[in-house]
Amino acid sequence: MTVITRFAPSPTGTLHVGNLRTALHNWLFAKRHGGRFLLRIDDTDAERSEERHIDAIRADLAWMGLAPDAEERQSARFDRYQERFAELRAAGRVYPAYETAQELELKRKILLGRGLPPIYDRAALGLSDTECARLEADGVKPHWRFRLDTSAIEWDDLVRGPQRFDPAAMSDPVVRRADGSWLYLLPSVIDDADMGISHVVRGEDHVSNTASQLQMFAALGAQPPRFAHEALLTGNEGKLSKRLGSLGVDHFRETGIEPQALLALLGRLGTSDPVEPFVDAAPLIESFDFARFGRAPARFDEAELAAINAKIVHQLRFDAVRDRLPDRMTAAAWEAIRPNLTSVGEARDWWSVVEGPIESLPAEEDRAFLAEAAAAAAMIDWSADPWAQLTSALKEGTGRKGRALFLPLRLALTGREHGPDMAALLPLIGKERALERLGAST
Repeated sequence: MTVITRFAPSPTGTLHVGNLRTALHNWLFAKRHGGRFLLRIDDTDAERSEERHIDAIRADLAWMGLAPDAEERQSARFDRYQERFAELRAAGRVYPAYETAQELELKRKILLGRGLPPIYDRAALGLSDTECARLEADGVKPHWRFRLDTSAIEWDDLVRGPQRFDPAAMSDPVVRRADGSWLYLLPSVIDDADMGISHVVRGEDHVSNTASQLQMFAALGAQPPRFAHEALLTGNEGKLSKRLGSLGVDHFRETGIEPQALLALLGRLGTSDPVEPFVDAAPLIESFDFARFGRAPARFDEAELAAINAKIVHQLRFDAVRDRLPDRMTAAAWEAIRPNLTSVGEARDWWSVVEGPIESLPAEEDRAFLAEAAAAAAMIDWSADPWAQLTSALKEGTGRKGRALFLPLRLALTGREHGPDMAALLPLIGKERALERLGAST
């Protein structure tokens, strides 16, 4: 069997971190099994769907490196949905219902008040053709429900294990609105069947939808895919976080997060495997297995993401970041500065330390020492490890060592107490600027 997965966002807004995780897991599973990953734009809601959101979805997936093998749009498939809908109607598996939203809500409240589950009572099935015609003549347009049969609904979920639903405890789901527009359930089933989707990977909030959809697959004579319902993400507060719904690619890019860091965290989040700073996605693909996922909510921690991001940045080669660095910054400079970065954007700050000007106010007791340092710096061979030569000469000439030797030099040369290895940084600063800074500190 060829593995085919799909990511099916609605273009009514931008993707958030939970969507990105779903897209990634569909992509990883397909790649793990040599299969195909499809992007399906679920744009049946014409009023809320926008082209700018579709463009943003494509751009976000491209930024993460999740290139789909094909793209489909539900808005191009309305004729197909009508065709299969007509088949279900002829078979008696969809039926018109005429209750208003207010009437349905009243029924729901009555059932809840009696301590009963708020299940639709199928009153519409008791209407005669004459009654239906009278309602429609009065301007009442029906919505349409899929009629569940009495067979127990069972499947072996790749994450949750064996699942069982009793249709008697479920409402017949609405599949089409009174205005003729489609809800999510039926078009998704038709698409999955037509596109040969082998595995549906989505959040556990869709479990009850899956129960209904399995009967729709059967009613259409289609083989259902395998399902994997993952635990939802939580925030640091330990519950489902509204904030997670606002964290998208724009946020991560603005805060200096590399796509590899997001892949590394989201690829392992919810599994028993350690999160590792993979620059290449190959290890994530090779190890991806739904058997490793637990049912407990997966906690998304931005601090953990930032820590992973720093480790990713420390592995990035100059060629991979060249277009995001200052114009005159060289590969040697990147190698020197990289270990001190938590994001690529910070390289600009450190390059300003190299090129100057800097601000440095030495302690009074260090002024004579720095004067000697300036004299020594003028005499050393700058083509061969000037930092080692300079500190060796000053140690011998002044008797200073350790922090008393190194800190005043770092402060005078960089204006900062901490930073990149001075052995790598000093050649970048160069003889002229070093002599100027040491001299200015005396």
